[in-house]
Amino acid sequence: MASAAASDGSSSQEQDREVIAHLPDGVAVLENGTTIHWANQRFAAWCGDKERGPGCDFFAALDLPSQEMASFRDALRGGQPATATLRTSANRYFDVQSSVAFPVTTDAGQAMRTVVSVRDVTHAMLEQQKRAAIHAAGERLADLSPGELADMTIDERIELLKSNIIHYSKDLLQFDVLEIRLLDKQTGRLDKLLAEGMEPEAEARVLYARPEGNGVTGYVAATGRSYTCADTTKDPLYLEGCKGAKSSMTVPLLLHDEVIGTFNVESPEPGGFSATDLQFLEIFSRDVAAALNTLELLVAEKASTAAESIEAIHGAVALPVDDILNDAVGVMERYIGHDADVVERLQRILKNARDIKQVIQRVGEQMAPSAAHAQRRQAARRASLAGRRILVVDSDEQVRAAAHALLERCGCTVETARDGAEAVSMVRAGGSDAYDVIISDIRLPDMSGHQLLLRLQDILTPVPLILMTGFGYDPGHSIVKARQAGIDLVLFKPFRIDQLIDTVEKAVLRRTATAAVPPL
Repeated sequence: MASAAASDGSSSQEQDREVIAHLPDGVAVLENGTTIHWANQRFAAWCGDKERGPGCDFFAALDLPSQEMASFRDALRGGQPATATLRTSANRYFDVQSSVAFPVTTDAGQAMRTVVSVRDVTHAMLEQQKRAAIHAAGERLADLSPGELADMTIDERIELLKSNIIHYSKDLLQFDVLEIRLLDKQTGRLDKLLAEGMEPEAEARVLYARPEGNGVTGYVAATGRSYTCADTTKDPLYLEGCKGAKSSMTVPLLLHDEVIGTFNVESPEPGGFSATDLQFLEIFSRDVAAALNTLELLVAEKASTAAESIEAIHGAVALPVDDILNDAVGVMERYIGHDADVVERLQRILKNARDIKQVIQRVGEQMAPSAAHAQRRQAARRASLAGRRILVVDSDEQVRAAAHALLERCGCTVETARDGAEAVSMVRAGGSDAYDVIISDIRLPDMSGHQLLLRLQDILTPVPLILMTGFGYDPGHSIVKARQAGIDLVLFKPFRIDQLIDTVEKAVLRRTATAAVPPL
């Protein structure tokens, strides 16, 4: 019976070793630090053709360079558990985890052994690196210094953006055939921005954002969902773009989850695109959308030479005048009730400072040629914004300057504050009718957007507040709290000009409607 039990135990051990030998991960038993005592088949396969079995150094077996392994080697020698991701000389990546060293008795005496598991994570690491490279490339699409922008025309900027998109699509994503179309919101038409490797007939094809009758491109634009065509000969949605294409992949260009166009690539191979390719294209397309948004802002901000000169003068004066207003209001608050003459003088300073900007605007309109007037009339086509007073609260000087440039073209009078305290002082000094709209960043140097709302509620009822935030960033939950208080107008940076104007107009119309309702 004892012999049978021993036989069964030996058989069980053999089976266990066989299971370990065929594990998908590598397993090695190290003796006295880093010397291999035993390894399974998977680990041996990773070591290559050379004889790297028992007696070989663990790190040498996997071709791990010394700079990659110092801390992990120290842990093994000390018998301590450790985890690390190690890169081989051949740019292969392994996740390695070791156990605590344990004593064993061998023929040669006492020894310390450690079990090490090894997993090949090369594919995941290379994907992660490529994902980061794609995002970095996307950020460079429209990355131009102010000096470069000043020396380039609008057409030159557009051509640079196109060439960058084509370059990164080919060099980084390995997509040789591509087409980008932009959505015209008013007509629903998808106009070609650029095409590479497409048939002339396909480039000239008129497409609309409709789920049927407009190919894969129209379907993607209409639904906002990516679409992979594995076999163009069998897909009823596919319309020929590249001659001989056997598969295609199309993703929407999304800006704040709104479709602004489509990005299509094609391959001569059936099933030429994987799920990873789709993920990479979706990442890149978001950066393309952001770059196009930046370009649209640049185009919209350009006017004729005379109009630009006036805007430059006004831009140079606007923020310093706002500083005068902020300082004067701050001093006036401290003097109220003490010296009426000082308060009266400060009020004159406020009026004169505000008049400076109005005079510059009037002179500019008289000097600018008719083409510049036409552009201003187009920007100011919404009568509801003419003469409205806007307060913009943001610590970023560029945001405050942009607010002046964009909103004043619509006939608004814009003033700015650098923090919440200045904003409260400006509103208090002007009274309940001081501003038609207040636009504030959710994170100010001295308070959150929600805290500003609470301060303003002591002065205004209701508070015509619009909150600004970077997309997805709201650490203090200001937006949630503000919405609970009835403030639901939010601008996600970076925003397009039309989004800014639409949101401001909504706030103005709401304030007008509220004022028209007689009190109970």
